[in-house]
Amino acid sequence: MEDEVLARVRASAPRRWMGIAMLATIGGLSIYVALAAPPALIWQLFLLAVGALALFMAERLRRATELTLELTETELRDSGGRVLARVADIQSLDSSFFAFKPSNGFLIRTKTPAARAWRPGLWWRVGRRIGIGGVTPGSQTKMMAEILSAMLARRDQDSQTS
Repeated sequence: MEDEVLARVRASAPRRWMGIAMLATIGGLSIYVALAAPPALIWQLFLLAVGALALFMAERLRRATELTLELTETELRDSGGRVLARVADIQSLDSSFFAFKPSNGFLIRTKTPAARAWRPGLWWRVGRRIGIGGVTPGSQTKMMAEILSAMLARRDQDSQTS
């Protein structure tokens, strides 16, 4: 029962492909301009670097959004097996309008910091903060946030009564 998945969040296919297409277009156009109508050498190098970076990010977005986020009773993980946070380590959850969070997502604060990580369009982690969302549907992330909030409230209530 501990390993039962309570909620899943996967990237929305139209948003996923739109993001990949936009990054690939920026990369392709930057490289095309740098080679077809070469400006001064410094600008040509800059355009080539921007183009290469945009194409690299398009590939990172494509790979990252193949994954699914899963919430169980004990942890929040991705389908690749990487644990984002243990439920016992989560301090708070913020899905308010003014929270510094990804689009259609929520922000988790943990009790202990972890190494920085980023899966474009799906989640990021900096220190004690984990942002969930991006190219994900708001309905899935909202459901995950509500289930996680209920789990945290139950945990806090259990710790106060004991």
